[in-house]
Amino acid sequence: MNQNYNLNDYPLWTALITPFDPQDNIDFVTLASLVADQVEANNGILLLGSTGEGLALTLEEHKSIVEFVCQLQPKVPLMVAVGGSNLKQQQEWVSYCNQLPINAFLLGTPLYAKPGVIGQTQWFEALLTDSNFPCMLYNVPGRSAVAIEPQVVKDLSHHKNLWAMKEASGDISKFEAFRSAAPELAIFSGDDALLPYFAQAGAKGLVSVAANAWPQQTSEFVRKSLQGTNPNLFQTWTQAVNSLFAVANPIPVKVLMKQQGRLPLSQLRPPLTHLELTDFSAIELANKNILSWQ
Repeated sequence: MNQNYNLNDYPLWTALITPFDPQDNIDFVTLASLVADQVEANNGILLLGSTGEGLALTLEEHKSIVEFVCQLQPKVPLMVAVGGSNLKQQQEWVSYCNQLPINAFLLGTPLYAKPGVIGQTQWFEALLTDSNFPCMLYNVPGRSAVAIEPQVVKDLSHHKNLWAMKEASGDISKFEAFRSAAPELAIFSGDDALLPYFAQAGAKGLVSVAANAWPQQTSEFVRKSLQGTNPNLFQTWTQAVNSLFAVANPIPVKVLMKQQGRLPLSQLRPPLTHLELTDFSAIELANKNILSWQ
């Protein structure tokens, strides 16, 4: 049975990586350890997002990951990603997850198809209506090839299951447009580096890659950013998180977590590979600087 959480009490959600063993199977022992790290930091957990290599996993692997994490009964809320370009398949996935003790869904823009306002609205409305849980829309045109239009958010703003938005376009003006379109909507930064700017503009929190490597430190940075008390950490934070995007995410964060001893392997699923990252100096310096925070 799922616990009831006030999702806005969790300003930091970690887009959890998916660990693999030498045979390229899911490493559930390590996954349990990573979940425990996030629980200790009191961070919400997002499963099967792009950082979790969700599109490189089979449906059975999706199910096994969500079921396994639910069985751990973590004392933080769980959000599950919904993404693809086939609406029926995504509705079936939502229906399946509705039966599990999760707490929220992340609804991505349809991939590749590049729908306009009407198509986006129909897509999200169908998934919102099928969901038993609050939903966060995900604007990430760099991956989906199309941006969510503010009109879509405005048209859906009164849907009972629309809770939040993850804004990852890298454009602060887009954030402002969404706030204007739906003033009651909780908007989270989907870009670690932009969190300080989004916080000043009224963001509710962060959906983070960096929190995989630095769960406690990222939680503290988010808290200070939302309070407006982080100026001495800003430059260090920006340099550190930029190192995690030197090549495609989640390559650098997995390499770093192996160096930290928190992952046995930095293995990824094709088409990604840890071999893309050839210079480790930036992530090593980032780790040293972040872990030295007092």
